[in-house]
Amino acid sequence: GVMPAGAGKSVCYQIPALLLPGVTLVISPLISLMKDQVAALTQAGIPAAYINSSLSAAQYRKVFQQAEKEAYKIIYVAPERLEAADFLNFSERVQISLIAVDEAHCVSQWGQDFRPSYLKISDFIKQLPYRPVVGAFTATATAEVKKDIVRLLQLRSPLLVTTGFDRPNLYFEVAAPKSKPAYLYNFLVRHRGQCGIIYCATRKTVESVCAGLNQHGVAATCYHAGLKDGERRQNHEDFVYDRRRVMVATNAFGIDKSNVGFVVHYNMPKNLESYYQEAGRAGRDGENADCVLLFSSGDVQTAKFLVQNSNENENLSGEEREQVLRRDLE
Repeated sequence: GVMPAGAGKSVCYQIPALLLPGVTLVISPLISLMKDQVAALTQAGIPAAYINSSLSAAQYRKVFQQAEKEAYKIIYVAPERLEAADFLNFSERVQISLIAVDEAHCVSQWGQDFRPSYLKISDFIKQLPYRPVVGAFTATATAEVKKDIVRLLQLRSPLLVTTGFDRPNLYFEVAAPKSKPAYLYNFLVRHRGQCGIIYCATRKTVESVCAGLNQHGVAATCYHAGLKDGERRQNHEDFVYDRRRVMVATNAFGIDKSNVGFVVHYNMPKNLESYYQEAGRAGRDGENADCVLLFSSGDVQTAKFLVQNSNENENLSGEEREQVLRRDLE
């Protein structure tokens, strides 16, 4: 399924999960997104849990114990966990009826946000006592990426559904202000009362933008992979529950929050797919929302640096790596 944010990808596996016996595994790369979805399901009376690096060893064991008692219908799991011996043992002891691969574009070296751990998903499925139904979902995938998803996840005669990408309630704009901080502050004054996300290219920029906004009296918090687990969790919850109305983050942040009224890209992302994926987190409630990209020529140099120093896929041959590098630079 290739469907834009808010079009109902989650429903495609959540309803089958309720109808099927046993448990549904949802493989997802974004810890912040997992927490939101599990919280929403629990609130709706659907027993769900997640397994990722934010859990302690005791919490990890408790999820296993509860799952073996058939306490959950849906378990979200980070792809890196699939290789762990204890998770493989657990998978052999429970009835898995459905595996849903979320953000499925991550399996392809041609998609943005490639994750080597996604290449291990088909190996994990092969190790199960029997093959469950397998589905794959993403908001953005080129024709090439779609073929990769089918091939690398080894989907068998899959039903392919691609809906339109248009989100009429989203307004897109590119601005090239002389001063990004001044532009951003004025933008937030105009959007007073709304909550939104500001994406930055680096952790350092996230910290400085967040500090600047707080100095101006804007209730902002931040999220990036360099923060300690507890701090990330607290900041995430502050934004979810509207205690802080602005989240400043790197692309490590994803969220299933309906009332995001704007997404500002403080820096240019690496590619168009990443941009659409992140901007698409605005306006999930169907209300009008603004997506603004702040451009400066310095962003091009930052993006080039990130592309040239990315070693995400060590499995690629030298020639393939060159190919990916050329594509990303283009």
